[in-house]
Amino acid sequence: MANINRVILVGNLTRDPELRHTPSGTAVCKLRLAVNSRQKDSATGQWGEKPNYFDITVWGNQGESCAQYLARGRPIGVDGRLDWREWEAQDGTKRQAIEIIADTVQFLGSPRSESSEGGQYVPTGAAAAASGSGSDFTATDDDIPF
Repeated sequence: MANINRVILVGNLTRDPELRHTPSGTAVCKLRLAVNSRQKDSATGQWGEKPNYFDITVWGNQGESCAQYLARGRPIGVDGRLDWREWEAQDGTKRQAIEIIADTVQFLGSPRSESSEGGQYVPTGAAAAASGSGSDFTATDDDIPF
């Protein structure tokens, strides 16, 4: 039986992309994605949103595109795999982290515009209406990005 290591996430960037290059010149872009899940508060019985945060690494030309066109707050879809790392910190403690290595990154929503404050993503149209900044909005199958 074959092993499967596949992750699909849709959420919003919590900060601007960070682009670096390896000594050989390969682009490496780091993203931080917030994905909300609904959960019931045991104390109040009310449903609420609980954010989950994921570190994402995007390599090569796709990483350069992410750095150029994405900004904090922008919704994206990521298809990739989990990668577990372990290392020893400078103080001698063992550290570990799980990150997502992206195979593809889908830019969702509108691209950042010149009128955006500080290059930050500002929702427009259907996304703005869905976030409560507009009036009545009903999603249809055409509005779903996947």
